Amino acid sequence: MRHRESLIDRDREVDEVAQILGSTGTSAQTLLITGPAGVGKTAVLERARLVATRNGAKVVTMNWEDTEEPPGVAALADAVCDVLARIHDGWLPARITAVRRVQWRITHRAGESILLKTMGEVLADAAQSVPFAVVLDDVQRMPSQTASALGAVLRAFRPTDIPVVMAGRPVGAGWADGGGLAATADRVLELRPLPPSGIGELAAWWAGCPVEPALLTALSRVLGPLAGNPEAVLSLLTCWRESGSLVELDGRLCLTQRTDLLDPVSRPDGLLRLVRPDMAAESVELAATLAHLIGGGELRLDDLRFMGPHDGAHAESVAASVDQLVKSQVLTVDGDRRLSFPVPALATTLRTLPVRSDLPGVHAQIVKSVTDRMDAATAGARYPYLADHVEAAGSLLDDELAIPLLFAAARNDARSALPRAARAYRSALRRLPPGDPRTPALLREAAELSLRYADYEGVLELGQPLLACVERWADSTSAGDPSAGHGTALQVALQSWVFAVLHEHRLPFCQRAGARYRTALEPMPAVARAVSIAALYGIGPVTLTAWDDEQTPTSTPTCGYSPLPAPAELRLMAAAVGSKAQIDSARQALPSGAVAEEALDRLRNAAAYGDLAGAFATVLGERYTGAGHSTAIRYQAMVRDYLKGRWDSALTSARRIETRSRPDGEVGPGQLARALAAEIYCMRGELRHAHAWLDLIPDNVIHPLVDRVRIAVRYWSGQTDEALAAGWRDARRARKNGTLAGVERVLLRILMVAALEDRPETAQQALEELEALHKEAASPMSREAVLIGRGMVHRDADSLLAAHRSLTRRGDAPLGLLCSYGLLEVGDDPQPWLTEVKRISHMMAIGRPVRAVIDRTAQRRNISLPRRRSASKGLSDEDITLIEMISGGLTNRQIAARLACSEKTVEQRLTRIFRRTGCPSRVKLAAAWLDGTLVRLGLVPDTGGHNGAPAPGNGAIGS
Repeated sequence: MRHRESLIDRDREVDEVAQILGSTGTSAQTLLITGPAGVGKTAVLERARLVATRNGAKVVTMNWEDTEEPPGVAALADAVCDVLARIHDGWLPARITAVRRVQWRITHRAGESILLKTMGEVLADAAQSVPFAVVLDDVQRMPSQTASALGAVLRAFRPTDIPVVMAGRPVGAGWADGGGLAATADRVLELRPLPPSGIGELAAWWAGCPVEPALLTALSRVLGPLAGNPEAVLSLLTCWRESGSLVELDGRLCLTQRTDLLDPVSRPDGLLRLVRPDMAAESVELAATLAHLIGGGELRLDDLRFMGPHDGAHAESVAASVDQLVKSQVLTVDGDRRLSFPVPALATTLRTLPVRSDLPGVHAQIVKSVTDRMDAATAGARYPYLADHVEAAGSLLDDELAIPLLFAAARNDARSALPRAARAYRSALRRLPPGDPRTPALLREAAELSLRYADYEGVLELGQPLLACVERWADSTSAGDPSAGHGTALQVALQSWVFAVLHEHRLPFCQRAGARYRTALEPMPAVARAVSIAALYGIGPVTLTAWDDEQTPTSTPTCGYSPLPAPAELRLMAAAVGSKAQIDSARQALPSGAVAEEALDRLRNAAAYGDLAGAFATVLGERYTGAGHSTAIRYQAMVRDYLKGRWDSALTSARRIETRSRPDGEVGPGQLARALAAEIYCMRGELRHAHAWLDLIPDNVIHPLVDRVRIAVRYWSGQTDEALAAGWRDARRARKNGTLAGVERVLLRILMVAALEDRPETAQQALEELEALHKEAASPMSREAVLIGRGMVHRDADSLLAAHRSLTRRGDAPLGLLCSYGLLEVGDDPQPWLTEVKRISHMMAIGRPVRAVIDRTAQRRNISLPRRRSASKGLSDEDITLIEMISGGLTNRQIAARLACSEKTVEQRLTRIFRRTGCPSRVKLAAAWLDGTLVRLGLVPDTGGHNGAPAPGNGAIGS
């Protein structure tokens, strides 16, 4: 039923209205359902009418619009006769005749009262024969004369045995004032906006699947006070789907994370109807003009005088119209007299409308009103908001005025309004002529400002002018000395840009443009070395330059507060993927004590996972300002959650990374995030999702993390020989390329596959390779891998215990699971290790294939499996059956029929289940059942798959 979308969180209201529609005799009441446009009044009315009808009540809709009579008593008489025509008791002709006879005899106003009295009487007579209720929708649109006539019938000549339910917005002079229809209601039911939980349930119903929290956050942000309005929510979701802004990942609806989510959500009159239903065309045009102006720059009430002819009458008219928009809550005015739209989506939609005003001229006038009183630099410093107006005014303002103003505004805003300062810098750069000597310094200022506040998107927007300037500089310099001329400023700016690009897990230069900048980068080796970090941390293949350890300088020209790494620091990050000797050599180039041994271990762990943010944080220390909202910071959080065993949170991070847009199309989001997501699903036995994530990774992305996941997915898919062959090839290729960090997990995975497939020679070979690798790498991770390998191959419990102690200190739940499983198999007392394995498996929601391996090992060692949670602590079998029916899409009535009970019993049981599970709705309950949340909470017996269904795959415990 299509009314369901507005009935989320409306069960109580539907029951209340249905109860009134079913009342008879002296209990009959008149009810007014009211609330803002789009809140669901019609849906509640229609659902209540359906419920009342199913319970045996007769409900008749009064079609007050379907009449050719003029508004007033005559139109109401037609509507009443239409109602009477649907009462089939044999007395229709007499009742219709009684009404028409009086109507035809009306010759003066007093006669209208007789007609109104007659209509009341015949309706009451009909209700005595066939009890019925009357409903009226959209009564705010009823002509005032007809509304007054209906109000008189309900107030003075009311047929007391007839329940009447009206629905309409609380606006309009014809019925909602003291003498209108609202005054005739015995009760008023006001529908409130949906709460946040209701918005999530509505979105999930619309999508047919759970939605990511980030999508709901975006909904609330762009709809503002309309966020709880069902019609507005559905309109925005529909628009996002049509524009391709929604994507389904892992059975969840996600929003692609673009810079501007404020796409037009519908026709402007649609959103305006939800905010201000009766707005005239002139007001709509004014609102559109203001939306354009506010989109260009900060607009204050005093600036309205620049709109249109500069005469008092026009200014007074505009001011009055703006006041009306403010009263209607289309606009708001803050304490500094700034205008804004409380519903951002409405402002964006209004900007799609054409306007007749000279918008650039208005922006120019706003600027000139200030610069006529002071010089441009002073104006920019004192009123930095003028920078946006300069940009919007375009060519109407001379560069001689615009550039000094933009410079001053950007520098003034650097501490308090970073986004606006960054826009001012970019606007100034666009106005500077090619080759202007001020450009390099300006680029450096802009880049350093954005980096200071981890605004990587702001740095990225400098890319085009920056690279163009670098090319011109490379062509003009003969010596190629970066310290000559503007080389230092350009080098810092370009390093900042590369730094930002890396934080978005993108290649600094796409494949087709790489050669174009190769020559330009040759005089800037520090920049080229920064670029080379990308390949080492799994972002993509980069071949711009190689490291020259002997000629790496220890410092670079950077500002003191900038997080830009020095060449020696970049060298240490590069060495972290290699041998212990390389790391020691790189560490010697740093000041004494710059990176402690413990921090060095964190760096190597970050390198193994391609965690750039973690690596930069370790190397730069307090100089690192953080990663803002970049892909790098989200991936760092994903790695942290993965290692802690918080895999649901890790998958949420993977989906957020995946939905970040990539306009150049050269490389996708974090490739290693895709690999970790594939590993999680592989361990959970959900191979379809695992393959889907792994297939997103291009073949030319080479990293040990990707290699180990490919082994697992192949093995779980029944391709054991292919998994082992590819694993050996990838491990040897990585060793040959000097990449050691993370290779220990590749070899350990080969060893585990060989052990589970009873291939002792292969397992022994993998152990020997691990021991050789550890001699080179000598890292805590390689030591742990060797200990686990020895424990599994030689059944050495002491080695496994040592590895377990190390893993517990470092915090690595996935490897801890493997180590505990090894102790379950070879330890002297396996019972505690079975408990530990089950605990970790439960925390990470490990899938049935791995659990089957664990259970077989426990049976082989003749130890009992932990008892499942009793039914008294979890959900009963009857509760689980009910949840299965809910997940299958059955209604309460259908469930009651199958269980041979009443709908009320079903509702009571559902209420109890909601309380036990913490799920606020049927949609969330079904989602928790399908995705295994109820199993992980211990509310449902752990019988294999997440929801009791068989899980695919024939696998092993992953390392």
